[in-house]
Amino acid sequence: MAIVKAARGGAAGRARAPEAAPAGADAARPALVRDSFTMPEGEYAVLAAVKQACLKAGVEVKKSELLRIGVALVGRLDMATLRQVLDSLPQLKTGRPPAS
Repeated sequence: MAIVKAARGGAAGRARAPEAAPAGADAARPALVRDSFTMPEGEYAVLAAVKQACLKAGVEVKKSELLRIGVALVGRLDMATLRQVLDSLPQLKTGRPPAS
């Protein structure tokens, strides 16, 4: 399931001029997509805990890299296991909260 959302406009969503690629760099770099999402605090805390464990082990890792690891692992799951894990997750209310 690949859902890609385009970044919104505005100051934070403005496109930046691409940096000059170093000589000999591969011209076919993958396109990067910026997205935002909501997750429960407990699950977000797991990211922080795993990141701290990696740092203690001498492995520097970014949150986005941890999420990409998760995506790679999800891609290896069979459908029955994926469904079981999905069913165990709490349902979240999607969308943005109303402006106050």
